[in-house]
Amino acid sequence: MRHLSEYRDSARVRRLADEIGRLVTRSCGIMEVCGGQTHSILRNGIDQLLPDRIRLIHGPGCPVCVTPVQIMDHALSIAAQPNVIFCSFGDMLRVPGSSDDLFGVRSRGADVRIVYSPLDALQITQREQQSGTGRQVVFFAVGFETTAPANAMTVKLARDRNVTNFSLLVSHVQVPPALDYIMSSSANQVDAFLAAGHVCSVMGHWQYHEIAQRYRVPIVVTGFEPLDLLEGIRRTVLQLNAGRHEVENAYARVVSREGNTEAQAMIRQAFTTCDQEWRGIGIIPRSGWKLRDEYRDFDAAVRFPQQTVCTAEAGICRAGEVLQGVLKPDECPAFGKECTPQTPLGATMVSSEGACAAYYNYRRHSSEKGE
Repeated sequence: MRHLSEYRDSARVRRLADEIGRLVTRSCGIMEVCGGQTHSILRNGIDQLLPDRIRLIHGPGCPVCVTPVQIMDHALSIAAQPNVIFCSFGDMLRVPGSSDDLFGVRSRGADVRIVYSPLDALQITQREQQSGTGRQVVFFAVGFETTAPANAMTVKLARDRNVTNFSLLVSHVQVPPALDYIMSSSANQVDAFLAAGHVCSVMGHWQYHEIAQRYRVPIVVTGFEPLDLLEGIRRTVLQLNAGRHEVENAYARVVSREGNTEAQAMIRQAFTTCDQEWRGIGIIPRSGWKLRDEYRDFDAAVRFPQQTVCTAEAGICRAGEVLQGVLKPDECPAFGKECTPQTPLGATMVSSEGACAAYYNYRRHSSEKGE
């Protein structure tokens, strides 16, 4: 792989942005699917380099942001139990449930721990099992296709090692069904997609060809550095100018058409496709993964059944429209007022990949480009 600095060269960035400005012939909406791409675009000022005819639309590719309130409430109820060690990546601790978050239950004595891998949680489990405490360890398995292989491998290891005090609370979602949902919506404003390179490094880009053909929409796989993103935008503009609707791989140094077939096999071994609720959006058919029946004993949703609860979002929060690309973050009336990173109403203001957090952190307003 080349040095990373080559993809951040400011002179090359400006030349490529100028080239895009000369190429674009009509107004078009290009959605970057991944929240990491959104943050890179705003952090590096890419949106301000592009001509007004290009509208960058921020997509739902932030796993923290789309984890539904019901699952967050279930996580909170499990974490609050006295015999449980609840393990999670740090970015989930401030995601609001109906009335609390994981930081809140931890402050009241719950054993909530930040881990950096599901294998960390499994190690905690094995120590607890050896010490005979009888405590259960639950790992919050959240994410898109990028985190699914590690979670699948961990639950397989737990079964192979006869670990009895470990389980996963699963909230996995998949990108292609979300693109299908967006394109079929009556509120759709998307003319082309920038597909997330890290997801495609696992899954390949073969799944996107049907979507590109069905909706006649260009899809370009790209990375996260300024030149990666601008090259992806350049290719979408060329396709739109020519009336083409193809899948192009602009991230070939990382992504292949087939992806990581061993990782995909691991996912299929542990998970099966299911309908999944996306926070602020609703249920998207066959967009999630759940544990297969043979891993039922490691399913925290089975081990800790959720009581009937009434979940609710903050009424003023319009994060769902932000996630669908219908609304810019600063067009929400609560943005920067009732809703800030210190007092978040929605997950899009909490997550390190959330569009609302990006607009707040980089002081971006849609009026700056006349959007």
